[in-house]
Amino acid sequence: MAGSIDSMFGIHGAALALREERLSLIASNIANADTPNYRARDLDFDAALRRAGGEAGGLDATSAAHYKVADSAGNPGAAQVYRVPMQASLDGNTVDTDFENAAFARAALEYRASLSFVEGRVRTLLAAIGGE
Repeated sequence: MAGSIDSMFGIHGAALALREERLSLIASNIANADTPNYRARDLDFDAALRRAGGEAGGLDATSAAHYKVADSAGNPGAAQVYRVPMQASLDGNTVDTDFENAAFARAALEYRASLSFVEGRVRTLLAAIGGE
């Protein structure tokens, strides 16, 4: 059944889950804006989506300063990366709240777009089932 669900929604189902994970990471960054030595994290969405789509390859770091970190299940080399700070902080925290708030707003918009694709597919399937 899972295989047929994957074929019905295509890459949009995986994209929706990845966008949710990215929103969670950004929210965690915002929540830890005042935590000393906290390193802001993000999701390399393109690499994660390629991996979800079955393409081979690991993390494509966009900067030499990105580090591979484990995902929530402890798998090394996940698509999570540490953000490179725009301005150094005395307490070692790399969260820029203005940047994180803007990133969260954009990620929320992208999540809504992915959700619209999935909703459209569900409406199409329901119309096909109903014989419309």
